[in-house]
Amino acid sequence: MGNGYGSAVAPPDANQDPFRLHGRVIVVTGAAQGIGEAIAIDLVAAGATVALCDRNSGPLAAVVDGLGQGVDVMADVFDVRDVDASRLFIEAVSARFGRVDGLVNNAAGGFHAAFVDLSAKGEAALIAENYTSASRLIQTMLPHVATDGTGGSIVNITSIEAHRGAPGYATYAAMKAALTNLSMSLALELAPRMVRVNCVAPDMIPTPGIELDAVDAPLPVSTPLAFRASPRDVALATRFLLSDASRFITGTTIHVDGGNLAAGGWHRQPDGTYRPGLA
Repeated sequence: MGNGYGSAVAPPDANQDPFRLHGRVIVVTGAAQGIGEAIAIDLVAAGATVALCDRNSGPLAAVVDGLGQGVDVMADVFDVRDVDASRLFIEAVSARFGRVDGLVNNAAGGFHAAFVDLSAKGEAALIAENYTSASRLIQTMLPHVATDGTGGSIVNITSIEAHRGAPGYATYAAMKAALTNLSMSLALELAPRMVRVNCVAPDMIPTPGIELDAVDAPLPVSTPLAFRASPRDVALATRFLLSDASRFITGTTIHVDGGNLAAGGWHRQPDGTYRPGLA
């Protein structure tokens, strides 16, 4: 069967594990803690060669050390909002490993602020960190993707907030929605190159930034799936989208949210029933 562009795509090899990533070179941003750290660890366990970046040098070094001896990993410290630094990093990765097969745009950030109080500087920072940095990294990666038909995979870590209103986080949510839409458009534009583009949208994943609520108590488990998730749940979904197991999936979002998007305004009660509009 042809792929619509004049070349044939071989069916999956039944003797190969489609979830393995041996020989793949994958860039992960924001890899020093939380979801990014979990993704880096899981990709290495799956056989990938990883190139990691973060703006926090100490935690990033700890992640690299934790990957163990003999792991061929590249790491650099810079802010992904620095377009020139991002370009130099991708070029260095390609020069060292010969190509880039995957990109995980995980670095992001936000802060609570009423929209009427959001300064121009704050808005610019949110746009750069949650949208522009990812779009520029994708642009920079593309010339380094193999042209032998194997293609590549891009995974943008977005958020459930891309799919609903987020009072106090309006610009953050808007940028995550923009990144989601960009992913769908690029899935079409990059299909001839065999480059797939997808999103993972987490919610209620305990990380160093959101483990506690306003009164320093653990976040309650209120998701329809009544257990606490972990960053590795996001990492496993990301690995799937980077692997050949998802070879026919592009332009979509996997929601790692315990059912929250599906629940909408319905909230699970302690007895397992649901009530609308009540936490």
